[in-house]
Amino acid sequence: MPSPLRAGAGDAGTATANGAAPQTRTVADGLAAPWDIAFLPSGEALVSERDSGRILRLPVGGGTPSTVTTLPGVVHQGESGLLGLAVSPTFARDQLVYAYYTTSSDNRIVRFRLDGNHAEAPTPVLTGLAHGVIHNGGRIRFGPDGLLYAGIGDTGVRANAQILASRNGKILRIRPDGTIPADNPFPGSPVYSLGHRNVQGLAWDSAGRLWASEFGQDRFDEINLIVPGGNYGWPVVEGDGDTDGGRYRRPLATWPVADASPSGIAIRSTTMYVAALRGQRLWELDLAGATVRGTPRAVLNGVDGRLRAAVSAPDGSVWVLTNNTDGRGDPKPGDDRILALR
Repeated sequence: MPSPLRAGAGDAGTATANGAAPQTRTVADGLAAPWDIAFLPSGEALVSERDSGRILRLPVGGGTPSTVTTLPGVVHQGESGLLGLAVSPTFARDQLVYAYYTTSSDNRIVRFRLDGNHAEAPTPVLTGLAHGVIHNGGRIRFGPDGLLYAGIGDTGVRANAQILASRNGKILRIRPDGTIPADNPFPGSPVYSLGHRNVQGLAWDSAGRLWASEFGQDRFDEINLIVPGGNYGWPVVEGDGDTDGGRYRRPLATWPVADASPSGIAIRSTTMYVAALRGQRLWELDLAGATVRGTPRAVLNGVDGRLRAAVSAPDGSVWVLTNNTDGRGDPKPGDDRILALR
């Protein structure tokens, strides 16, 4: 496998692939520590607020949000709280919305029925995930196979990433009801891949390949192409290190941690968008099949502060979620915001 592409501060541009500056519009503002966005079939969007446990609904195309529900038992400390959202791919039939959040005893995935403006009480789907002040993961997405994938952080306990019996430091794959698919790579286990530090970005390309973003520690953040049963090396390897004779899979792109801290990712056509927190920019990567081509480009570079999520919207735009009110940013009037990138 070729060495991964690397981007540093000197590679940070401000233009898109065609040389034009990115065009954005504000979809919503005044959000408090927002974390994720998920679209309903109607085109309305749901937004999670980490600290409050609130789930908001935005009108089609954006506007003033309304509160759908406040999930009971959400506990916020450090990086924990209400994190990822996902809408059932069969929402028109089952009206189910999924959420990943922290309680006083665990990280868990729940689901609830959303009937019009009424949200029923949530029911557990997956419970007992170790929780912590840091590295809770939290991104959940339905794949093209109709199954639910979840990025689970190591919560600061590095060794768990290499222990198959632990669900932390992994990407998990489960059925919508929480049971384990028969074709998972490790029989009887929800583990889909292991050796992860803190995955917060999951997205599929047009060929159904799963890509993930991962926070490094001191050296390199990563973009990985995920294969069933793959071991991505943490804590033995960070970035493009020794693969131990091929035991560990190499990343397809890396950044120095100061330039990225990559959270949510979105793929539109053959372009991947990576929301960077510490790096305060949106990275664009050109995908060429199962590889990354050329040099990653930085857009929105330092303009909007910390970026938490990038999500493909029904109208073909990419919605980017700022995260300046999360306790680590420098909020400006109107923060936090959702921006639509054309």
